[in-house]
Amino acid sequence: MSQEVSPFTPAGATHRTVDVPGRRIHLVEQGAGPLVLLIHGFPELWHSWRHQLPALAAAGYRAVAVDVRGYGRSPAPDDVAAYRIGAHVEDNVAVVRALGEETAVIVGHDWGSTIAADSALLRPDVFTAVGLFGVPYAPRGGMKPTDAFAMIGGDEEFYVSHFQEPGRAEAEIEPDVRGWLAGFYATLAGDTMPASGEGAVFFVPKGGRLSDRFVQESPSWLTDEELDFCAAEFERTGFTGALNRYRSMDRDWEDLADFEGAPLTQPSLFVAGELDASIAWLADAVKAFPSTLPGLFSSHLVEGAGHWVQQERPDEVNRLLTDWLGSLNGPTPPAPTRTR
Repeated sequence: MSQEVSPFTPAGATHRTVDVPGRRIHLVEQGAGPLVLLIHGFPELWHSWRHQLPALAAAGYRAVAVDVRGYGRSPAPDDVAAYRIGAHVEDNVAVVRALGEETAVIVGHDWGSTIAADSALLRPDVFTAVGLFGVPYAPRGGMKPTDAFAMIGGDEEFYVSHFQEPGRAEAEIEPDVRGWLAGFYATLAGDTMPASGEGAVFFVPKGGRLSDRFVQESPSWLTDEELDFCAAEFERTGFTGALNRYRSMDRDWEDLADFEGAPLTQPSLFVAGELDASIAWLADAVKAFPSTLPGLFSSHLVEGAGHWVQQERPDEVNRLLTDWLGSLNGPTPPAPTRTR
C-alpha cells in the first residue's frame, strides 16, 4: 500500500487510515515504542516528516505523521466551521486512541505547531510533551485575529487577510498548483529566498497576487519527483480545505476564551530556521517563553535554514528532536537555551 500512496514513503513505514468519530484520518507510521504524533503545516502533507519518521523509529519511538483534515488522504469537510481548532484537537486525540495508546508526544510545524500547542493546552491528559517547529507558542490575546492581521502591511495586504475570502486564493493557486507550490516553498527556504528575506512575500500589493513575489527557483531540499507528488495531492483535493484553517482563526479565538494568556506547562521544545520570517514577526512570543513555556527544554535557531526547517536541515533537526525526546524520561532538563 505504501508505494501506491507515495513512492517516497520511507523504507519500513506503512500507510493506513484510522477511524475517528465521523471520519477517517490517513497517517504514515514507522517504529515501535512511545508514540510521537507529527502534525504538518500549510501547504504540506504527512510527506513533510519523511526524514523524521525513520530517525524516530531508529531511536525507539513509534512515529506517526498524519494528513491533517483538509489535506491529502484525510477528509476535507465543506463547512469552514469544521476546521476550528477544537476539531483538530479532537482528531489528534482520536488518532491516539485509534492507535491503541493513551498518551503521546505531539510535534507540529507551521500551522501544525499551533495545532500541537492547542492540543497540549486543551488535552494535557493525552499530550504529555509538545515540540513546536517554525511558529512559537503565543497564548490567546485580547484582539480578534483577523482584526490584528488587517492592521499589518499598510497599503498592502497581509497574506492571512488575503486568504480569508473563500475562493479568492484558490483562484490564484489552483490553475497552476505545481508552479505555485514550487514558488512558495522556494521563496520561504533559506537557500533560495530573496536577498531581502522571505518577509516581503507575505504582503500582497493592491490588485496583485501573493505569487507575484515568489522566486522562480526549485527548492533544493525537494526533488522534482517529490514536488510532483505534492502537487498531485493538492490537484486532487484542491486548496479549500487547507485554506479553511486560516478562515477559522476567529472561531479559535472564541473557543479559547477561557485560556487567555494560558501557558503550556508540559515539557517542550522549540526549533526554527534562523531566516524564518515568523521569528521576526513573533519575536515577542519567543521572548515570552520563560512564562508561556515554563517546561521549555531548549530553543534553537538553525543556521541558514528558512521556514521548512525539518526538511531543509533534517539531520540537525533529527538530532535536536531525539535528544529532547530522550530527556523526557531522563534527568531534570537544563535551563532553557537558545542556539544557532
